[in-house]
Amino acid sequence: MDKMPKWADVILIPLISVLLALIVSGLVVLIIGENPIEAMQIMVRGAFGSAYGWGYTLYYATNFIFTGLAVAVAFHARLFNIGGEGQAALGGLGVAIVLLSFGWPHWTIALLAAILGAALFGAAWAAVPAYLQAKRGSHIVITTIMFNFIASALLVYLLVNVFRVPGSMAPESARFAEAVHLPSAAEFAGFLGFGGSTPLNFAFFVALVCCVLVWILIWRTRLGYEIRAFGHSETAAVYAGINPTRIIMITMLISGGLSGMMAINVVMGEAERLVLDFTEGAGFVGIAVALMGRSHPVGVVLAALLFGALYQGGAELQFEMPAVSREMIVVIQALVIMFTGALDNMVRMPMEKIFLSIRRSRESGSQSPAE
Repeated sequence: MDKMPKWADVILIPLISVLLALIVSGLVVLIIGENPIEAMQIMVRGAFGSAYGWGYTLYYATNFIFTGLAVAVAFHARLFNIGGEGQAALGGLGVAIVLLSFGWPHWTIALLAAILGAALFGAAWAAVPAYLQAKRGSHIVITTIMFNFIASALLVYLLVNVFRVPGSMAPESARFAEAVHLPSAAEFAGFLGFGGSTPLNFAFFVALVCCVLVWILIWRTRLGYEIRAFGHSETAAVYAGINPTRIIMITMLISGGLSGMMAINVVMGEAERLVLDFTEGAGFVGIAVALMGRSHPVGVVLAALLFGALYQGGAELQFEMPAVSREMIVVIQALVIMFTGALDNMVRMPMEKIFLSIRRSRESGSQSPAE
């Protein structure tokens, strides 16, 4: 085989891509008259230099794990689900309905119900584009993009006209009962230095459990094998008796459910009520996370941690280095996405040639003594 080792594909290439993105980002910072080394130090210190920074980094990473897993599952069936924003928004609606409709006695029971509500609403929002793809041939990219806008408009309408607290001008729901409060990092890991201002909460562990479940699904079940087979070759999958409509529908329902579960972290864990624009672009970042993580749960966690650090470190950089505006932080994040996604082959092809050359030299060396 002329392919690279698995470790090189999963670790080495993404690492080189990130380093290239950071080098170019440093040049951009240098052009605006700031010290790129100092800027990098601020970002690293802001993301990992304190329990406060770690709390925000892991909080953002939790969002990206959910949406990254959602995109990764769809990728395995060669489905490009970029509707994570809308599916997460509807997941938040599901969480709010579940938590506001019943008097839950304890947060553990409420969490299970909220997970179910978020997954069902997210999956339902993904079901329509999935059906249109499977039955009508509509492109999944177009329909999921459209459904993002529809979900945003729907959430605005509901928060203004249905969920808004009477007498309040804020477009948000009532605050959830104290009994459904998810434990924060200050409560379950206060000995590590996490304070009350840290948004990290128990949803982080839910995300890690989802990683394990996705790994079992994709690589240890018959359904996962069918999803991967369909993704590699639809023609061969059909020849083997796999129903394309069934695979498209099931894959997108799982993907939408995972996106919807992102709302557990924000709506139930951090805001403790349904608010506008709580997704904050996490659905789109999930695409980069899945690409960089090679659609593997371990890779998704590592990539989510990187983007969580970029979000938190970027906020600190903007605060300590005013010349670096919010737009500049977006540029840095975009460069990472560009190098790890669109320019992947720029790194991959030279690395494949290097490993191929090494393999051939080893083979020729091993054959020489026998001759």
